[in-house]
Amino acid sequence: MKLTDLKTHEQVLDESLQDPKFRREWDRTSLARAVATRVVQYRAAHGLSQSGLARQLGTQQPAIARVEAGDHNPSLETLWRLSQGLKIQFHIDITPEALDVTA
Repeated sequence: MKLTDLKTHEQVLDESLQDPKFRREWDRTSLARAVATRVVQYRAAHGLSQSGLARQLGTQQPAIARVEAGDHNPSLETLWRLSQGLKIQFHIDITPEALDVTA
């Protein structure tokens, strides 16, 4: 198999989203993935390890790993702690059609 024969991430995701069970889980975890992305971006921009970020937030490294995994939607308390500790904003728009988290 040649590298050019491999599917892109987008192609695999598009195919996977055709499966109703996968689509439900993808939609359910959209907030978690968005928050995970923001936290990873912050950590990378500031040259922090998960442990370093945990120290900054007054928590433990496994808590940061759970947020960054993007598997479970964070609580409002977790979002508040991240916002306060990292000085970042979360704007969450929850509608019947979509969920959007922007900077």
